[in-house]
Amino acid sequence: MTTTPQHLAGNGRTATGDHPAIRFDGVVKNYLAHGETVAAVKRTDMEIAQGEFFSLLGPSGCGKTTTMRMIAGFEEPTAGKVYLDGRDVTGVTPNRRDINMVFQSYALFPHLNVFQNVAFGLERKKVARDEIRRRVGEILEIVSLSGMDKRAPREMSGGQQQRVALARALVNRPRALLLDEPLGALDLKLRQQMQVELKRIQREVGITFVYVTHDQGEALTMSDRIAVMNAGVIEQLGSPREIYEKPASRFVAGFIGTSNIVDGHVERIEGGLALLNYSTQDRVVCPVPGAVRRGDKLEVSVRPEKIDLHRGVPPVTATGGSVLSGIVNEVVYHGTSTNYTVATAAGADFTVFDQNAANADDLADRGDRVYLTWAPQHSYLIGV
Repeated sequence: MTTTPQHLAGNGRTATGDHPAIRFDGVVKNYLAHGETVAAVKRTDMEIAQGEFFSLLGPSGCGKTTTMRMIAGFEEPTAGKVYLDGRDVTGVTPNRRDINMVFQSYALFPHLNVFQNVAFGLERKKVARDEIRRRVGEILEIVSLSGMDKRAPREMSGGQQQRVALARALVNRPRALLLDEPLGALDLKLRQQMQVELKRIQREVGITFVYVTHDQGEALTMSDRIAVMNAGVIEQLGSPREIYEKPASRFVAGFIGTSNIVDGHVERIEGGLALLNYSTQDRVVCPVPGAVRRGDKLEVSVRPEKIDLHRGVPPVTATGGSVLSGIVNEVVYHGTSTNYTVATAAGADFTVFDQNAANADDLADRGDRVYLTWAPQHSYLIGV
């Protein structure tokens, strides 16, 4: 956990760490639409640690923005309680929650320069002028905008304007900062640069960040933990590596990155490994818990970069795990890798990312018969 610098902690106080920064206790949010009750967020119990970069990730309509709005106080739960730093704030107005928000639209004042934009909230609170200068200078340095305090927003790039919006929110020393799709208006390259910068800024200031996004890459890049939401439910909550490598449901496996999913019945179990056979040469091998039995139907996922593609019969050294034959349906060159779509003997189309070597001239083509192999530890059982 990052230690919060005293000069940047909420209201000048350091976080004690005795309580989670944010806690949901049985929180539900229902709306009335056309005479029917719609559950935007179903019963949710969740804790966000002090100084954590926490992301709410999911498709449009999954409940992630409603969840954030309940943290901010713009929406009240239908049931349950919201706690900030151990204090029940259910029913407390947004201006008394010690939380700031940054949106996709920067909402900068065009007639004010950078310094004036960042200082606006402090001036409204009647903070002493010397203190305002010190704090604004401090935060502009952290967001890499030192020396730009006299510029007008129109004279700045989109990324610089986003940093001004961040500085304006952070200079008030909130307990937590909520960010609702803040990079959505930026082009791809700038968005990727800002992802790294946001994580650096969060580490430096030590404030809890809660980030809403539908972009899986964004969440994986920046987050300490991610809550993957679907239809008002948190389907999985864990570190980026846990969610990517060990998806808890078919939805998570399909939504986070690219995942190949195949199902089949267990033919036999040996040494904690289940064998799913599709022909004399085609099989999937997967580690399984003791509760799995012969004859059970399983869903297994494997990531595209874990798979080796062979144009001929694979060598014996590659056949100790899963082996699936198939026909190449599509070949897409991506510079660092060539991506294949293969119709396999298991009845599922597989995506394979084959990293391009310096002399990678022996590429498979559409219509070629190939063999896919991967090690047992790269098969992951879904939903068991």
